[in-house]
Amino acid sequence: MMWQGVEGMGWGWIGLGVLHMALFWVLVILGIVVLVKWLAGGGETSGPRSLERPLDILKARYARGEITREQYEQMKRDLEH
Repeated sequence: MMWQGVEGMGWGWIGLGVLHMALFWVLVILGIVVLVKWLAGGGETSGPRSLERPLDILKARYARGEITREQYEQMKRDLEH
C-alpha cells in the first residue's frame, strides 16, 4: 500500500508544489535582475550612442576629419534652425 500523506494527497502533489515554488522564485529573481539592469542603464535600449545629440555627432565627425570646415559650419547652421 502506498503512503497517501495528509488527507490522501500523494507525493505527486508535493512534487508539483515544489515545482511551482521553484518557478515562482526563478521569476522573482529574473524580474529583480532585469529591473537592476534597466535602472543601472538608465532605461536605454539601443546603446550609449542613442543619447548623443546631433551637434555632438557633428563635432566628432569634424574632429575626425570626415567633413570640411565649410560642411561643418553649414550643417551646424542647419541643426540650429
